[in-house]
Amino acid sequence: MIRAAHRAWSYVRAAPGTYLWLLVLGLNTIALTQMSPRYRHWYLRTHSTNLAGLSHHPVKVLVSSAFWTQTPSFFFWFLMFNLFLVPAERWLGTLRWLLVVVLAHVGATLISEGTVRLLIDAHMLPRREEFVVDIGVSYGLSGGVGVLVWALARPWRWWYLGAATAFYGVLLGVSTNFTNLGHLCAYLIGVACYPLTRRRPGGSWTPDLLRRTFGRARRSAPVEERASFRRAEP
Repeated sequence: MIRAAHRAWSYVRAAPGTYLWLLVLGLNTIALTQMSPRYRHWYLRTHSTNLAGLSHHPVKVLVSSAFWTQTPSFFFWFLMFNLFLVPAERWLGTLRWLLVVVLAHVGATLISEGTVRLLIDAHMLPRREEFVVDIGVSYGLSGGVGVLVWALARPWRWWYLGAATAFYGVLLGVSTNFTNLGHLCAYLIGVACYPLTRRRPGGSWTPDLLRRTFGRARRSAPVEERASFRRAEP
């Protein structure tokens, strides 16, 4: 039991940014469950990165919107964070990981809301779209999904890139809205963060499930160059 607890704590310490984010998100999720639906909607609007929020207090909403979700769904995000953001942080180090997440979150928000602004000014959308709730952690997560492509060994890298691109493209095609436009943009921003992955041991990691299924060993490389997802220094 003590050994298992030590291993779990070591795993958490290797991705402090992700788990601190999850801690705040979990506390905020508990708070949301205590609110009435009407008050919850009003409260989330005050933290929303819609046009109204970005016009009056842009820094506040860009920061606070990343720590709330529109519906209490902590366990889903816990799973997604462990699948994508934990490996990304362990590989890149906390500072580079944080830069990817911030670029994806801010960039996708500005692109999607900028598109809304243009369509409102062109009278193609009603003005009430300025006040629609736009909040959540998914843009930062999508950036993590994107940058993780550069950690994978070939050919898994290209399969992963194709599958992830298809997912975000289909998501936008099936439900064409500005949130899904933001998801696609955040993912592409993550992919475009390739320069941040330089000088990191990467490009040779094959997930254990793929190794066991297909019997393909990790690409041979000097020990110091192999991607092991041990804690990287900033």
